[in-house]
Amino acid sequence: MKFYKYHGAGNDFLIADGRGASIDLSAERISSLCDRHTGFGADGLMVLEESGDYDFRMRYYNSDGSGGMMCGNGGRCIVAFAADLGYKNFHFEAPDGPHEAELLSGEAAAFTNAARIVRLGMKNVSGAKPYYGDRSCDWFLDTGTRHLVRFVEDIDKLDVVGEGRPLRHDPRFAPVGVNVNFVKVNAPRDIVVRTYEKGVEDETLACGTGITASAMASWIAYRVAVSRADSSAGYNRSGEPVVVKETKPVVCSVRARIAELNVTFTPSLILRPGEKPEFSAVDVFLTGPAVFVGTVECSIL
Repeated sequence: MKFYKYHGAGNDFLIADGRGASIDLSAERISSLCDRHTGFGADGLMVLEESGDYDFRMRYYNSDGSGGMMCGNGGRCIVAFAADLGYKNFHFEAPDGPHEAELLSGEAAAFTNAARIVRLGMKNVSGAKPYYGDRSCDWFLDTGTRHLVRFVEDIDKLDVVGEGRPLRHDPRFAPVGVNVNFVKVNAPRDIVVRTYEKGVEDETLACGTGITASAMASWIAYRVAVSRADSSAGYNRSGEPVVVKETKPVVCSVRARIAELNVTFTPSLILRPGEKPEFSAVDVFLTGPAVFVGTVECSIL
């Protein structure tokens, strides 16, 4: 069986062409293939399958064999793979619903190692739950996968595994667990992100849904801070809720470990005194590189 290896900002995947064939891999087999010492090494594994309603279907698994979630970097990589297979349109099914993407560069570079820039439509987001600490506030969002966002200052020296693993297993997020993103804010729309991913159980070089969640949480935190500066109670002086609706898309630049990406979304936020913020975002896009690495073949059946 042949696998094609791609990476999106360092987040790497084995991808199989499942068109016209039934590919059924156990969690143990997926874990073995993705093992970096005894297998081929990857953060996840995907299968591109035929779809009756869309151009194709994306089936995604973490490196431990768990599935059922969206992967933003994986989504960009499977779009690049589809382009290498000859697809011209990229409206596809994923575990969290339909997505649409476009190649912004590299359309003609079939199975070469030149980076392609892929703009991937993500799902609309509804809800952002704050978790208040002694000195800061963490934010929980579901951007196709469950994420917790924590703001930090010295992100370069941060022990991502040591601090991320306890939060990933925090009883507040049981039984599913949560991915943990640590964010350094350079400016309201300029951030650095490092992520501990459940399913991989380690830091990955990038996490697309986590980058999306981090960009949104950064915007929310900024708007909440501005509101509190205007009124300590979190609402305007007339006592009415603060309603913030951006009329133009917000564009946030994100630095992952080895690559630059950006997240675009149009948000809405309602702040009422004594209540949790009401957040939503539409027209969400994740843009970044997708690179073909090479192929591997193995006998697995």
